[in-house]
Amino acid sequence: MANVVIVGGQWGDEGKAKIIDLLAEKADIVIRYQGGCNAGHTVVTGDQTYKFHLIPSGILYPGKICLIGNGTVINPQVLIEEIEGLKQKGIDTSNLYVSPTAHVTLPYHIALDELNEESLGNNKIGTTKRGIGPTYMDKIGRTGIRIEDMYDEEVLSKKLDVILPQKNILFEHYNKPVFIKEEIIQFCKKYAEPLRQYVKDPSEIIRNALSQNQSILFEGAQGAMLDVDHGTYPYVTSSNPVAAGASIGSGIGFTYIQQVVGVFKAYVTRVGEGPFLTELKDMEGDRLQQIGREFGTTTGRKRRCGWFDAVTARYSALVNGLTGIALTKIDVFDDFDEIKICIAYKDTRNGQIYEHYPANLKLQEFLEPVYEVLPGWKQDISGCRIFSDLPKNARKFISRLEQVTGVSIVIVSVGPGREQTIICS
Repeated sequence: MANVVIVGGQWGDEGKAKIIDLLAEKADIVIRYQGGCNAGHTVVTGDQTYKFHLIPSGILYPGKICLIGNGTVINPQVLIEEIEGLKQKGIDTSNLYVSPTAHVTLPYHIALDELNEESLGNNKIGTTKRGIGPTYMDKIGRTGIRIEDMYDEEVLSKKLDVILPQKNILFEHYNKPVFIKEEIIQFCKKYAEPLRQYVKDPSEIIRNALSQNQSILFEGAQGAMLDVDHGTYPYVTSSNPVAAGASIGSGIGFTYIQQVVGVFKAYVTRVGEGPFLTELKDMEGDRLQQIGREFGTTTGRKRRCGWFDAVTARYSALVNGLTGIALTKIDVFDDFDEIKICIAYKDTRNGQIYEHYPANLKLQEFLEPVYEVLPGWKQDISGCRIFSDLPKNARKFISRLEQVTGVSIVIVSVGPGREQTIICS
């Protein structure tokens, strides 16, 4: 198996965890390369459902090495709770490792996230309020606390002497509770010891794997359209979910990566604020939400739903360098008479057609989707296991998606279970 990056092709929640779980069986190492506990991955195996927030989904395979890379931000309390939850279900976590250079989400980051959303009012971003953005802000501002700092109280104390006065000025201004240095130090001490066995520089593990031609699977969180550089800014996450982020967030040069698989739903969902041109605010949108059980893994928030957007899909294929697509939740359409695909945008002011994604959000206020309508297949496909088992109209739908995205569909998911998967090539 080649070294493969799995990325979300849309706004996240595409079903990446199932695809990662599928490919992890043949991988030697699985690396989570960005994001924090704002992300949620759900894997269904047999009668068990696992919900991941920080730990790579590959942990379900005994003996599989799983790394949480330097590009992530880690709430140690959430990570410990997740580890303990897996242990209670009989999952071995002894091969889990955390990069000492990953940054730590602390209580004041969560408070800042909540304050930011509150102060923005109607202009809020729609974050999960998990403190992810403020943690990345400190990282870029060079005032962040890293995992390794939790094991050196002198270093931790000096850093807090710099950062806490800055934070507390803001809290005082908004009449919010301030944070005491000793409380933060005690928070770090509380979780440092149970995490100690997992903290390890991943470079030696990675170097050995590459020298032995072992395969590495890179696990992204969120989706390309939430990328801080390439997404619908400012309605984005605070890291780089795109494929290039895998190299930076793991410490592996991009020349070691051979394949990039983008995960797309057969429709589109989005959580939080921001533009969504194919969003359905009618009964069809409610229908997609109900059949697809579209609620956030982390927050439980209802996801906004809409038709497949080939314009953003082509853009995503470009910025990620996709070599293949994994298509999920096509079975949601089993009882639909018609299915729509957005193939372009139309400017309502002058009729101009956009086939390529326009980054200008102001322009998007004047755009409307141009749809192509395909017939549904009106039958249950959850039992299909090879491509030829699919009804004719389902195969036509997949073929048309390949044409409008310009990327081959290599995996089709027809249900949440591991076995409900069709490998196309």
